[in-house]
Amino acid sequence: MARNKRRGRSAGPEAVVETVAGGVAELIPDPERARAWTLLVDGAPQSHVDLDEPARLGFAYQRRLGHVIDLVAPPGRPLRVVHLGGGAFTLARYVAATRPRSTQQVVEVDGALVQLVRRELPLDPNARVRVRTADARAGLGKVPDGWADLVVADVFGGARTPAHLTSTEFLAEVRRVLTPGGHYAANLADGPPLAHLRGQIATAAAVFGELALAADPAVLRGRRFGNAVLLASDTALPVAELTRRVATDPHPGRVEHGRELADFTGGAAPVTDASAKDSPVPPASVFE
Repeated sequence: MARNKRRGRSAGPEAVVETVAGGVAELIPDPERARAWTLLVDGAPQSHVDLDEPARLGFAYQRRLGHVIDLVAPPGRPLRVVHLGGGAFTLARYVAATRPRSTQQVVEVDGALVQLVRRELPLDPNARVRVRTADARAGLGKVPDGWADLVVADVFGGARTPAHLTSTEFLAEVRRVLTPGGHYAANLADGPPLAHLRGQIATAAAVFGELALAADPAVLRGRRFGNAVLLASDTALPVAELTRRVATDPHPGRVEHGRELADFTGGAAPVTDASAKDSPVPPASVFE
């Protein structure tokens, strides 16, 4: 495994560059915060971590997922969470900081990336976080029925979500591991004409009774490529409070649900294993 450290500013930490299974991983120090880092893989931003303030989320889509974590249960109540996709364990750290005594499982396919993050950005030893190196769907298959209060999917390989994590069969596995009334949240990425995003909403609607989608209005209008956070459950969702939080974010977004969200799908069909495709390749300008 190739590894080197690239010289940063003389007064601050150095960037870490290492070859992992998914490509070239870089940990870039945040010039504004002494112990904060951004993880990139092949130039695509994956995670932002502040070791001094793990409840501080740097990316807009991660803050939207943070709102979900805040709202799916009363404040402070411990949760059992499965994270599909590890990155720098940003959201697992957030859950541990905001909901002490939570029990979490992280499934990350890239073992070399896991080793890098554990070494350079170690988890709190008191956090109940188990990290399993496995494909996300295979790892999900190891979780007992009805174990999780929340499943979070944030899986990208080469900046694309793998096809086998986009189908009704995959979401049936998610539903299997959720407690009654549990929640599923996914980070999705798409751009015009939004065919992938519309298909993912239709797929979730085939498995879950309640859906909400949070995203930048420009993404929802198909004007640019970006992230959207999908929330699904069989129980009523905290739509009003989620809408308020997303709208008042430093990067304000919009929440769609109900008839408006159904109309947004434009008649897209649910995705099955037989028809599934990787999510679209982001344009190069997204990472400039």
